Amino acid sequence: MFVCALGQNVGKRPKVQPATKAKSIVATDKEQIGRIGDDPRRPILIAGPTGAGKSALALKIARDRGGVIVNADSLQVYSGWRILTARPTPEEEAMLPHYLYGHVPYQEDYSVGQWLRDLQCVLARERARPIIVGGTGLYFSALTEGLAEIPPIPQDIREQARKQMAKDGISALLRDLDAQSRMRIDTHNPVRIQRAWEVLKATGKGLAQWQDETPPPLMPLADCDTLLIEADRDWLNQRIERRFDRMLETGALEEARAMLADWDARRLSSRAIGAAELIAHLQGDLSLEDAIKRSKTLSRRYAKRQRTWFRARMSGWNRLILP
Repeated sequence: MFVCALGQNVGKRPKVQPATKAKSIVATDKEQIGRIGDDPRRPILIAGPTGAGKSALALKIARDRGGVIVNADSLQVYSGWRILTARPTPEEEAMLPHYLYGHVPYQEDYSVGQWLRDLQCVLARERARPIIVGGTGLYFSALTEGLAEIPPIPQDIREQARKQMAKDGISALLRDLDAQSRMRIDTHNPVRIQRAWEVLKATGKGLAQWQDETPPPLMPLADCDTLLIEADRDWLNQRIERRFDRMLETGALEEARAMLADWDARRLSSRAIGAAELIAHLQGDLSLEDAIKRSKTLSRRYAKRQRTWFRARMSGWNRLILP
């Protein structure tokens, strides 16, 4: 686990250059990189769907313009799944500082609130400009819009939610939500549905009400340089399929085999795309061909959900159109 031992420094962050409201622009790769990062005091935020090349772009900007790379992907925080979650390689991490990658034991749960607290620790001790990169939209919205200070969820309520979802599916939890919260969350995302249900049961207040009482953000969007990668669907799907093939070539199956003895599908880390499929193959329940096919399909579907979320929630970001 990432440990912050900074005493009174916790919560402080490098000053950023004030700016007017961000205006969305569309640019090619070369043009956009030429515009971003001129002011070393301004953080850089890079978001986009899985497989779009976010990590490579962040590394290029960091090497060319200066900065340290900070993870904003909710699965890359976990140990145990480096290859399958497409974390930077050890060689890439050795090029310059990388933070919040693989710092959470895979057996543990982790929330966006914990990520924000860990990020505060990084900002308090690292004076270089942060380049925050990932595909978890909720992390970026919490960072730039603020996050409701919801109390920790008791373990018994979390277990109750898991059991009810396993028995009756996500629709049972969805029916229990208050109307406002149901309207705001992604109703096709089991993680978000479970989280909203747990909050309501634990606090007696709906997630929407908590959000309405949100404190100021850690990094207002206007204080940051932003890049939202938008990729052609067919181009991205081809990259996703080739990337999964490379994952297998570089040891994804061996990585799954190392996790087999302690596999638990209920863990948040087990939601790494392809993990359940490769484990099922190793357990003799699925052919390797079918495991690969299903994993690629799930990756394409996940990218589609990400693009939909980004379009709806990140209209103020600068857009980088690929290819």
